Amino acid sequence: MKLREWLTAIIVLAICLTWVAADYAAAMQGINSALRLMPPLLLACLAGLYSERAGVFDIGLEGKMLMSAFTAASVAFLTGNAWLGLIAGIGGAMVLSLVHGLASITFRGNQLISGVAINFLAAGLTVLIGQNAFALGGRTPPLVGEARFQAITLPFAGALRDVPVIGPLYSVLLSGHSALVYVALLAVPITWWVLFRTRFGLRLRAVGENPASVDTAGVSVTRLRYTAVAICGLLTGIAGAYLATGLSAGFVKDMTAGRGFIALAALIFARWQPWQALVATFLFALLEAVAILYPNLTVGAITIPSAFMNALPYILTVIILAGFVGRAIPPRAGGEPYVKER
Repeated sequence: MKLREWLTAIIVLAICLTWVAADYAAAMQGINSALRLMPPLLLACLAGLYSERAGVFDIGLEGKMLMSAFTAASVAFLTGNAWLGLIAGIGGAMVLSLVHGLASITFRGNQLISGVAINFLAAGLTVLIGQNAFALGGRTPPLVGEARFQAITLPFAGALRDVPVIGPLYSVLLSGHSALVYVALLAVPITWWVLFRTRFGLRLRAVGENPASVDTAGVSVTRLRYTAVAICGLLTGIAGAYLATGLSAGFVKDMTAGRGFIALAALIFARWQPWQALVATFLFALLEAVAILYPNLTVGAITIPSAFMNALPYILTVIILAGFVGRAIPPRAGGEPYVKER
């Protein structure tokens, strides 16, 4: 990690520690909420990381998550099983990933336009199909019972509750989340290991930097890019399914609320690195949690309106894009279709 990433991590940690010192109960609640709000951002950020490391820019993360959320909620309601909803959500996102792959890899179209088209397509299709299927204005019926992912109590959480430092961290913060929260957290070290400790990861990163050299070595650039796009679909599928069946109790119109674009900003801020992506998305989630806990924050004689508090994650997105988009260096072959030399 470079100095800027270390400073960011230290600032986030300092904010959390100051919050804990000022109001322990509120701080624990806020950090716990941030952990629940973070998985869609983190999974989408890692999805973009795989895709863009392979040279395929994907601003259609929002659309993939939206389609996944709708299909997951619909199937979970019809079957009463959240896991079947998750599989359906992954399938919905994978279909849009295939569309993006065909447009940008096979037909060598503009990757940004393809991503925008996917976002519009998902926004329209989810409402249209939802209205025809459930007649609830594009929403799905509420999910109850096994149709939602339930909170999991980790082993020994009760026994360790009174242990200083470790007890609250394990029993209060880590325990009590749904399965997909832990999947999102585990995806970070797995992504780091795959990208930086395996031959596949080396080739994937090489495709994003110099696809011609990979092709010269006898490795299919097309296959690697399609694999990266498929992994992107898998992760955005899990993210969208969590939104509808874990974080919420059903699908509503445009429920992703810009999370795909925030994930892209976090990816730039993290410089396409998995561990930095964890820090960046936690910072966004923490701001969202603060906005929920303190809708009308009062600092001295000044009351900060709820509209400003709700806009905090998006304000940070603009600041990051304005301050880092010119400094963060993306993969050199990113956004460029590869034409094999004859």
